[in-house]
Amino acid sequence: MKTKLGKFFAALSMGALLVSLNPAAIAAHLVDVPEIRGAAPNGAAPSNHEAIARYYEDAATQLQAKVNEQKELLEQYEKQQLYGWQSHKSKSQTRALIRKYEQAARSNMKEAAAHRQMAAGPEERSYATDGHLSPSRNN
Repeated sequence: MKTKLGKFFAALSMGALLVSLNPAAIAAHLVDVPEIRGAAPNGAAPSNHEAIARYYEDAATQLQAKVNEQKELLEQYEKQQLYGWQSHKSKSQTRALIRKYEQAARSNMKEAAAHRQMAAGPEERSYATDGHLSPSRNN
């Protein structure tokens, strides 16, 4: 009786951990950040874009730290002598989390770069014309 109950709570806590580490939940949290919400009505101010870019860079740094943690966990799984579905499941779930965190970190860095470019102002932006980059044109 105790072992079944212990296994149930272990599975329940592992499920809760995986749900809390889900990148989709992290991405949903990004939208509800005061820096981003405050910048939406007056998005033209460069300081707002700088704050948003810093936020996305910080989020990417945190996600990269989680990637490193998951890689260490995967190394531990590789060293253990587990066989069967438990070993395969643990390793594959950890690899999937690594991929998701890496993708989320890349996405956050792209967002940060876009906001840094918006903060640079129109005089420093470049636009593609006929396959070549050229300074912005006044039309």
